[in-house]
Amino acid sequence: MHEDPQLRRKLLRLTVPIFLETLLIVSLGLVDIIMLSRLSDNSVAAVGLDNQILNMLLLIFMVCTVGTTAVCAQYVGARQEENFARTAAVALLFNILVGLLVSSCVGFAPDVLLTMMNVRQDIMSEASIYLFWTGSFLFLQASSITLSAILRSHNLATYPLYVSIVVNIANVLGNYALIFGKWGCPEMGVEGAAIATVVSRGVSVVLLLWALCYKGTNLFSLALFRPFPWDKLRHILKIGVPGAGEMLYYSISQIVITYFINMLGNEALAARTYVVNIVVFSFIFALALGQSGAICVGQLVGGGHNRAARFLGIYCIRLAIVTSCTISLLTACAGRWIVPLLTSNPQIIKMCLWVLWVDIAVEAGRAVNILTGRMLCSVGNPLYPLVVGVTFMWGAATLGSYVLGIALGYGLVGMWCAFALDETCRATLQGRRWVSGKWENRGVVQRHVP
Repeated sequence: MHEDPQLRRKLLRLTVPIFLETLLIVSLGLVDIIMLSRLSDNSVAAVGLDNQILNMLLLIFMVCTVGTTAVCAQYVGARQEENFARTAAVALLFNILVGLLVSSCVGFAPDVLLTMMNVRQDIMSEASIYLFWTGSFLFLQASSITLSAILRSHNLATYPLYVSIVVNIANVLGNYALIFGKWGCPEMGVEGAAIATVVSRGVSVVLLLWALCYKGTNLFSLALFRPFPWDKLRHILKIGVPGAGEMLYYSISQIVITYFINMLGNEALAARTYVVNIVVFSFIFALALGQSGAICVGQLVGGGHNRAARFLGIYCIRLAIVTSCTISLLTACAGRWIVPLLTSNPQIIKMCLWVLWVDIAVEAGRAVNILTGRMLCSVGNPLYPLVVGVTFMWGAATLGSYVLGIALGYGLVGMWCAFALDETCRATLQGRRWVSGKWENRGVVQRHVP
């Protein structure tokens, strides 16, 4: 069955729209950085720090989203539409409530979070303004990622893509108008970028809700909550907590590492922000393939086709490695032309160029980790990537960043070498786990989907 061309075509039909959607989202972030770089490198550093905090907070919502994708995909594979609808409804309700709570906390205390990051005073003002606006409306992002996960798990990945196109256009136009004061709007700089981001996220939620209603999936029917589906919520959290836990620990380790980079100065901090926004294109295909592969694997397991799921996963891993390594190599070669488009600071340019070459090793391991992490969660076996991830994220990446970057004085390049060690070690262990098939018949969802 793993050689069934229909299965490959299904994977392709899911991967392409998810890839294009992810590309648009990443491009939007890069456009923000390019626009803000016209103001100053400090503005870029401020927003880069805020995004570290926001990314960590978004992982709180990923607890529900990871579990939702896995459980819904298996219910689709088992052709249990009512269980799918009840799971989707309780997932959306849960993330909205948690989103409102987190948004309230961030909106009232942005300076507290920034002080904990030891943010320099010369960028504190801009960082505080951006975090206030984007953090206060995080519940919109929580709703958006949940709605997208529900649509994808039901093989409707094209709708989030269409929404992303509209949202990207709205965000770029909003940035242009509010950052630089065009078309009669006030010139607001970093605050304008934040407001444009919030408005575009609101548009995203409205359009995704319309898409669900258009396809006949009414998640607001009271019948779905009578009785309240506590069992569905437990299934989601049983997979989502360890699944998102890996991402959460990664985000926390990155915040600690950002603290170390902050010790190197604003130039190193700006260089890291530029590099992160450049290299994301190296693993964007792996991200898309990880989501589509997890959905297909989850549906296969839900239908009782474990062997086909294992071979499809191996195919996805190989494809992701080749693609990520090729793109990262081309990016490193083109770095001498790409980086000067973002900054004219010669020290920042030099740091970025060295890091881009080291990043080739990082992307090889990251491709495997993205694929295996998503797929192990989708079959209800998320504990293994969590344990492996925590061990090496802190033992290799975080500790190694301090030793190589700070103690031994190799700076940002030394820290990237520590990242390469982390990703490679995790990739070796998680790749072997998937290929061995030891995850079969151990999933939480399998026991609940007949």
